[in-house]
Amino acid sequence: MSSKKPQSMLREASHQIIAGGSAGLVEICLMHPLDVVKTRFQIQRGTSDPTSYKSLGDCFRTIFRREGIFGFYKGILPPIVAETPKRAVKFFTFEQYKKVLNLTPLSPGVALSAAGLGSGLTEALVVNPFEVVKVSLQANRDSFKEQPSSFSQARRIIKTDGFGLKGLNKGLTSTLGRHGVFNMIYFGFYFNVKDAIPTNPDPTLEFLRKFAIGMVSGTISSCVNIPFDVAKSRIQGPQPVPGEIKYRTCFQTMALVYREEGSLPLFTFMESVQQTGALVSAGS
Repeated sequence: MSSKKPQSMLREASHQIIAGGSAGLVEICLMHPLDVVKTRFQIQRGTSDPTSYKSLGDCFRTIFRREGIFGFYKGILPPIVAETPKRAVKFFTFEQYKKVLNLTPLSPGVALSAAGLGSGLTEALVVNPFEVVKVSLQANRDSFKEQPSSFSQARRIIKTDGFGLKGLNKGLTSTLGRHGVFNMIYFGFYFNVKDAIPTNPDPTLEFLRKFAIGMVSGTISSCVNIPFDVAKSRIQGPQPVPGEIKYRTCFQTMALVYREEGSLPLFTFMESVQQTGALVSAGS
């Protein structure tokens, strides 16, 4: 019995690594240009700056004109390298947290949300160093050919600021908030709604049922965690004054952005998503 349990856990982990890693690789390749645009919007400070992007279309045009098509793929290597361990940690730890929490007097809905929170916090510890390198590369507006490699950038960060909260792990509190909040809402909402809506014997309709629930879960989770993502980008991106650290911690950054720029910059990328939706609607 004791030998079967480790084998079962190892098989479960390997399935999560293969399935999650493959899906994540496709997702990164398709969505990374939008992630670059998102980061550029989040780190800019108001449209009064002549270097700021005025709209989603302006951002796409400017990057393409000045940095070329490969400008949309700046910083793509760190998330690719991190994707397999990130997905494995996310889904495997969710299952383990869920098993432990099912033994507690918590209701199933609360237990699922708590398991999602735990998996998100664990995932954040793994992914944060890769995020620091990625954001620093995405913020660079030089030509793609002139940009340092991911490994060179990581070495530079370590040499200058070390591995700690000022170096390769800066913005950790915001990353913990981003992943913790997202997974807590996503897993809690997804599994509770999925169990509440009856399954469909038709494979196509059943796929659409799960797809729709997952899309709604992801949309709600993303809208709630955007302020954490903005804070992460501000902390990990270039500071307004070189050599002076303005954005230090998650909630300090949120409060500072709100005080100086208002509430809209904390949800800055939602405006871009709305513009995208309007363009798609117009085209259809």
